Amino acid sequence: MRVTVLTFGMLRDLDRQIPGSIDLPPGATVADLLAHCCAQRPETHAIWSSIAVAVNREYAAATHPLSDGDEVALLPPVSGGSTPASSHIALNSDPISAAAVAEPLRRGEDGAVVVFDGIVRNHTRGRRTLYLFYEAYPEMALARMKQLAAEALRQFPVRDVAIVHRLGRLEVGETSVVIAVASAHRAAAFDACRWLIDTLKQTVPIWKKEFFADGAVWAQGEPFPPDLSPERSR
Repeated sequence: MRVTVLTFGMLRDLDRQIPGSIDLPPGATVADLLAHCCAQRPETHAIWSSIAVAVNREYAAATHPLSDGDEVALLPPVSGGSTPASSHIALNSDPISAAAVAEPLRRGEDGAVVVFDGIVRNHTRGRRTLYLFYEAYPEMALARMKQLAAEALRQFPVRDVAIVHRLGRLEVGETSVVIAVASAHRAAAFDACRWLIDTLKQTVPIWKKEFFADGAVWAQGEPFPPDLSPERSR
């Protein structure tokens, strides 16, 4: 059987060893695919042990069986035109205004709208930042962002949520992500907003490349939660 393989972020550097499609024997699993990729470059084992895998845009365990025609995305730890998923959930290649994202959420019954405005800073780990570049697995990223918004509404007593993330080149001082949460009470809105940004940075397939005065590097993302790592789910 043949599966289509997508790579993102730092894994793009291995594209010559990872073709766009891979032939596997019938009954092969995600673990078999990872073993095949690792065998092409044994010295990259550390990379394969830290990634997550999505099959047909859903996170998959190592034991997940593959089928002919599956789309398999290899996802390094995430960094957490416009491609809207809804009025409040979007990926955007244009500059983002935190006020414009938050304003549509306001209602008379709300006592608070809490906003997280993520901004590109001018340094990272002692190196001067020139600009950043964000890329995404857009279809899966949007689906995951919608899932997070729905989960926040279930977990916290809040009324509405907005999540907008920027893609492409961002200059120092520009907004990379805005999360806004509307609620009758501020405590719930603060809690939900923090949970959303922390979980987004761990689980939404968006990657950041940092460009410095002395070079460029894909940002080392936060580890995936254990339940999303094929290596840990064997």
